[in-house]
Amino acid sequence: MGYMVKILCAIFIILSASISGAYAQDRTALVGGRLIDGFGFAPIQNSVILIADDTIVKVGTVDTLPVPDGYKIISTDGMDVLPGLWESHAHLMLSGHADYPHWQATYLDRLADEIMPATASHLLLAGVTSARDLGAPLEPSKSVKERIDRGEIPGPRLFMSGPFLQAEVEDWQKAYRWPVRSVADARAKVAKLDDAGMVIVKLIDQDKLPLKVAKAIVDEAHARGMKVVAHAHRPNEIRVGLEIGIDNFEHTGLTTAPEYPPDIMQALKERTATGRIAGGPLYWTPTVEGLWNFDRTVANPEKLDDDCWERGLKEDTIADIRASITNPGQLGYTRLTPLRKPTLKRKIAQLREAGVVFLVGTDSGIPMKFHCQSTWNEMDVLVRVMGMPVMDVIRAAVYWPAVMMGVEDELGTVSAGKKADIIAVRGDVLEYINLLQHVDFVMKGGVVYKQDGKPVEENLN
Repeated sequence: MGYMVKILCAIFIILSASISGAYAQDRTALVGGRLIDGFGFAPIQNSVILIADDTIVKVGTVDTLPVPDGYKIISTDGMDVLPGLWESHAHLMLSGHADYPHWQATYLDRLADEIMPATASHLLLAGVTSARDLGAPLEPSKSVKERIDRGEIPGPRLFMSGPFLQAEVEDWQKAYRWPVRSVADARAKVAKLDDAGMVIVKLIDQDKLPLKVAKAIVDEAHARGMKVVAHAHRPNEIRVGLEIGIDNFEHTGLTTAPEYPPDIMQALKERTATGRIAGGPLYWTPTVEGLWNFDRTVANPEKLDDDCWERGLKEDTIADIRASITNPGQLGYTRLTPLRKPTLKRKIAQLREAGVVFLVGTDSGIPMKFHCQSTWNEMDVLVRVMGMPVMDVIRAAVYWPAVMMGVEDELGTVSAGKKADIIAVRGDVLEYINLLQHVDFVMKGGVVYKQDGKPVEENLN
């Protein structure tokens, strides 16, 4: 009988340990740094952030919030602490290569297992903990998102569109662009995206679609709780986009035109005046940095040699990308860029005057724009060149994207109840926004992926 009691006691101890382990929480305290929490008001000096598992439990200061027993303390002394950044216009299927038809033909079957996991890790290590991926083949998009969600590969939280929807598609584009022929086709293709877990519809050339077809895309997307983003390159793309009710314009377009036409400015102001009645703010992702800095990249292409974009890519992929951008100033893709640069300040000023809400996005992945470099550069140009207040730009990179995507209850600020997506950088970001090019600390969902400026490899593999 005594023997049986011992066995039962041993089993009880093992089960108790298993149960207590299942309910045990990983507890972390970030202590000491200046917190810029994303709400846009005064920073919190000497902050304390308590985190249990993947969630922020409480935020205070070293004077008001003692760290309880059982918390692992990570010092953020001397650092600015922020919510994880959003990249609101990424292309994970691209990695800076200058020849799109060649890239699509060569790497389509390597997107899911090589290219997109690599570029996702590049964003994460740059401090981007959430990203809107706007345009890629559907199956690789679905695969990469699901593997990141399950924790099988590292990467930001992905809010994806899958393939573009548009009027006409060239043969080499068919893997990631879908033509839409009718109202029924529009609704069917939006449904297919939704069923695959896509939460955004990316609409381009909306002015070339029959109006009822373009409107059907937006109406079906909104009925399913999806957001619609649309190109703003041509005046009629903007006019039609406003008429059909898109949520977010992309790019600072009109190519070399000096400014937006008066009728568009009036229409934008009428739209921003409606606010909630029209479904919320009108969002705009200008993607100006690549245009503004292009001549500097040609004059000094040294940043293209930074190996931050090589992580996870195969040697032949890296060599192919490098070969394609050997002569940065001779690329057909950028031939109009020098003529567009002088128009950018005026257009940004017009959009600010119109009352749109800016989001920080960069078109990262396009030729010579690597995911590890893009987001901070966009923020720098918006502050330093375009004259936007630094706190507004930070909110455009953390708070407003979460609001736009309807996830502000989980993301966008460092506050109790939100997911623990947090970055930190040494120095004064409010004075020198370009310090974000060297993010020292990256946490997503309570997991530390970068500390003391170095990748935490055990959490990345």
